[in-house]
Order: sequence, then C-alpha cells, then structure tokens
Amino acid sequence: MRLRSLPGLLRHDDAVVDVLGAPGAVVAVPEPARAFALAGLAQLSERQPLLVAVPTGTDAERLAFDLRAYTGADAVETFPAWETLPFERVSPSVETMGRRLRAMWRLRHGAAEGPRLIVAPVRALIQRLGPRVEDAEPTVVAAGDVLDVDELVERLSLAGYRREYQVEHRGEVAVRGGIVDVYPSTADGPVRIDLWGDEVDRLTAFDVNDQRSTEDLERVEIFACRELLPTPAVQERASLLVGQQPWGRAQWERLAEGLMFDGMESWLPWLAGEEHLLGDLIGPSGGGRPGRHAGPDMGRDGGSVRRDRRLPPAAPALRAAARPHQGAGAVGHLGARGTGHAEDLGHGVGPGGGRRGAAGQAARWPGP
Repeated sequence: MRLRSLPGLLRHDDAVVDVLGAPGAVVAVPEPARAFALAGLAQLSERQPLLVAVPTGTDAERLAFDLRAYTGADAVETFPAWETLPFERVSPSVETMGRRLRAMWRLRHGAAEGPRLIVAPVRALIQRLGPRVEDAEPTVVAAGDVLDVDELVERLSLAGYRREYQVEHRGEVAVRGGIVDVYPSTADGPVRIDLWGDEVDRLTAFDVNDQRSTEDLERVEIFACRELLPTPAVQERASLLVGQQPWGRAQWERLAEGLMFDGMESWLPWLAGEEHLLGDLIGPSGGGRPGRHAGPDMGRDGGSVRRDRRLPPAAPALRAAARPHQGAGAVGHLGARGTGHAEDLGHGVGPGGGRRGAAGQAARWPGP
C-alpha cells in the first residue's frame, strides 16, 4: 500500500469528520501523526488550500517534508518568512523571496496548479507583502521556444537578476554568445539556455564548479528574486515620499529612479499603500476548489452512518503545534468549542478541556 492512499482512510474516523464540519474545533494529534492527519483533512475537505501555521521556519520545512510523502511534492508549498529583522537594511535571501513568489503565483492560479496545503511560520503570516506582488509572473523557457536574448536578459534584470561574467549564485545571469546561463531563485542549480539563432536548441542544468552540463531539461520556470520591484506604482509612491518624508530622501530618490539596491525591501512599509498579508490571498473560503463527494461511510448522523455524504466546508486555516507533547492524553480528543475559524492540531488536552502545551500549561480555545 502506498503512503498516498492512507489519508483517505480517515473518512471513517468520526473525529476527523466532525472537525471538517465544525466552525471551531480542537483536536489533539501526536507528533508522528501530524502530517498524516493534515493530509487527510486536505484530501477530505472541500476547501482548498489549507493553511497550516507553525511556530518557526524549521518546523515548516520539517512538516512540509513529511506531508509530501502523503500528498506528493506538488500538493505542498512552503511559505517562508524573511530572515531579516524589521527595518534591518539587508535584503532577504534570493531563495526565500523566490519561494514566496512561487507560492503566491500558485495560489493565484487556483485549483489547476495551486497547492492543497501551504505551510508557513507565524512570522510569514503576519509579514506585509509587496504591492501587487502576487501578480508577478515567472519567465518560462522550454526547448524549442523562440526568444530574443536581449529581451530575455532585460526581463530577468527587471525581475532582480544581476548580470555577471559567470553564474555561481542564485539570482545571477550571464550571456556568452548564443548561450544564456541563469540561476533561478527557486532552483537547486543553474540552467543553461543554448540557442541556435532565436530558437532554444537545448536546455540543460549545469554544475557551478566546473560549468559543465549535467542533464537535459524540458522546461524551466524562472521566478523573480525580489519581492519589491521598482514598478511605476512604486516609483510614483517613492517620488511622493521625497517631499512627505524627507528623512529618507536618499532612498526615496533611488527607488523613484527605478534602481535596485541591497536592503530596499526594508522600506516596504512606506511603499505599500495598505496592509496586504498572505491570508488575504487565500480568503475565508480557501482556494475555491470544486466540491466533491467524499465517498462512502463518511460520517455519522445520530449514530447511523450515511453513505456518500457531502462534507461541509472546512476551515482553511490549520494551526499545528511544533513541539511534541510532553505527557499523556494527547490522542483522540476532539472538542468543538468557541467561534474560531481554525482547526487546531495541538499537543494535548489540559484540565477543563483546555489545550496543554509543552510546558504543561493549559491554553483556552479562543472564544467570542
């Protein structure tokens, strides 16, 4: 039996069925079964995607790795937080910004190419997004495409890529005759675009150490490597700030001229017109995937099992605690209390129905 077939077995679990229909619920799941339970909820729920919030980026990476064993690689997306501190004049890593852009792009494409689960640390959920950053489209290159080298390099430069003599790091692009080397922000290695005239004759991955091609590729998606780009709207806003906020005149003028520089993302709070978070892209109803029947023996109604019952919509947000439960009583408890709109896969249950954390203190489910 393959692991991907196991989450569907949760349709026979009454606790899981009740969670799917509850406006607010607490369910305790032991650490080893957390990914399995989340994969089951994603498979049985009508709302897609499900947002899983965890305390840290390390927790997000570990949980996403486990989830892919049950759902497949394309069904899970990680939304990392910036490594930089607020107002620190340093840009986040190219990989982090590229992965965030990819997650937002997949969200915008909905059910066709969108993920079923998004795992994000708390910092990423409360971090403001750039102006219209979710509209950024990747540059897609496939073998046999016809393209202009100058236009390709210009587009990559506008997406934040630096032109270098030789590609060695993410976010770099190099041109040597009819060969364009680029290191995409989300890729594990650089890509070589070999042109015959204006046609892509060969598309390969190559090693940065010896610059030799390693394997042929059919297609590559090149996402931007900066979340804050000097778009006309950003340049206009920066021009206004030159007079309104003269203390940052040097930075506003550089942004108004369309320049890109290290640490420009730290000025995002002044350049964004309104607060724009990841939750705004998902909305209260999830991604809106078409509803489907969950199959036979899905749930109960007064003790009797009904077949082919359509599942009620599940809440799109899941909060998964990251630390393992310390103590007994962590399995099988479900309580639908309060009016919250999240499903909590927590540590355990404390006295009086509260959720017991790793430190042994009970936490109440948020009520009205």
